[in-house]
Amino acid sequence: MELQIRALIETDYDKFLCKWWKEWRWDAPDRDFLPENGTGGFVVYDKETPIVAGFMYNTNSGIAWCDWVISNINYKNRDGRKEAMELLVSTITEYAKGLDKKFMYALIKNKPLIATYEKLGYVEASAYITELIKKI
Repeated sequence: MELQIRALIETDYDKFLCKWWKEWRWDAPDRDFLPENGTGGFVVYDKETPIVAGFMYNTNSGIAWCDWVISNINYKNRDGRKEAMELLVSTITEYAKGLDKKFMYALIKNKPLIATYEKLGYVEASAYITELIKKI
């Protein structure tokens, strides 16, 4: 396993991100719902295979928000996926630190992903019940 991480590029959205969301039975967010029109995040590879990706919303406050973390459902190396997820979240966190952010925010439902965040020092602020979005 050879993990590498890079910033998302414009072609990633159509090349594999939308496919991953569909395979996980999620609706892909519109490109303009994502930070930097779909390029405001990172993707982790094992050699030539993309494994996980996620986004960081940069706010005008001391908070950065990590969201839309998604993985390649066909990547079957569980340990590799776990390590890639840790690399992704820690990279986003360090990137936010470099922007002088004081807090990272994340809304997560997936238990293994919650465990990854907790391993990296995130703590539960509260359990949310409903997520509301209105397209205007």
